[in-house]
Amino acid sequence: MDSSPLLINADFDQRVVIPPAGADDWVASPSPGVWRYPLDRVGGEIARATSIVRYAPASSFSPHTHAGGEEFLVLEGVFSDEHGDYPAGTYVRNPPGTSHAPFTREGCTIFVKLWQFAEGDTAPVIVNTRSAAWYPGLVPGLSVMPLHEFDGVSSALVKWAPNTRFNTHTHPGGEEILVLEGVFRDEAGSYPAGTWLRSPRWSRHTPLTESEGALIYVKVGHLGAPMLKPDDYQPGQ
Repeated sequence: MDSSPLLINADFDQRVVIPPAGADDWVASPSPGVWRYPLDRVGGEIARATSIVRYAPASSFSPHTHAGGEEFLVLEGVFSDEHGDYPAGTYVRNPPGTSHAPFTREGCTIFVKLWQFAEGDTAPVIVNTRSAAWYPGLVPGLSVMPLHEFDGVSSALVKWAPNTRFNTHTHPGGEEILVLEGVFRDEAGSYPAGTWLRSPRWSRHTPLTESEGALIYVKVGHLGAPMLKPDDYQPGQ
């Protein structure tokens, strides 16, 4: 049996732009009714991975432990486990060593990151982004909702009013974006809702919006940062 790791967009020194998922882009998971749209992956069933995961109504995933931690944002529907229900807009961090048995009643879609926790990052996080506070950004028209920060790695939602332009800037630790609403832009292109972008360390750009505005999930500082690494098999998403 080939035990080589599955490598999807595994060169983190390269810029990656993944369009919204089409009907043929979903890959079956080990659990019936649970499908994945892989964005990046280094490993087999246990892996450092970023994916969009879609649960059909009344589907579930077997109980499992996230030895390397799990970060997710509910995009549609209601995701549930034995700890509670997480409607669209909920941001969750389950730290390394936590376990759960996820399921959904009506169906849901979530954006998931696995094995991307730093050692010592052990605080559970649940944010209802539909009610959490927004703060002014660095330029007019920009609003920021912080989600998590640890040791120079941070995640946030950023809301762009129509026709907003940000300063040209550099990301020493890289940047990752999932466009949630509207159209995000920079000098390299336009990115509609559902687009995922990963820009390497020391990348530089001048982001902006036009008439549509945009809402984006942003993670910075994590590319090249020390992270826990998969070592033993654990069923995961």
